[in-house]
Amino acid sequence: MKEQKNKKKDSTEDTQNPVKEQGILPEETSEEISEDMEHGDKDEDIYSDEGRDKLEDDDEIEPWEEGFMEGASQAGQLGKDALTGESLMDVEDVVETEINGKMYRFVSEENAVKFKKKKEAE
Repeated sequence: MKEQKNKKKDSTEDTQNPVKEQGILPEETSEEISEDMEHGDKDEDIYSDEGRDKLEDDDEIEPWEEGFMEGASQAGQLGKDALTGESLMDVEDVVETEINGKMYRFVSEENAVKFKKKKEAE
């Protein structure tokens, strides 16, 4: 009788997956997300790159709205000095610098130079 209980216990352990039960799933790739939206398995999410692209492609939002939401979803990253994190709201002359194909903004030329040297050192 003990053998049957052990067999039963072992078989239930095989079917349980605590990771899935807790909602811990591997992250989906951009392609998988796009396919799920295309097939109707997932709603278009304006806060994701894939969702914004799909909504614009389907003419549900305008290109400027897509750009606005992209900025909003990044929590205003471009509204801060890339070196110090200082707000660019009250800065008269914002300095923009492109490094490795990515645009960065600064409160001063001095911060731009320091940031560029820091990136080159990395």
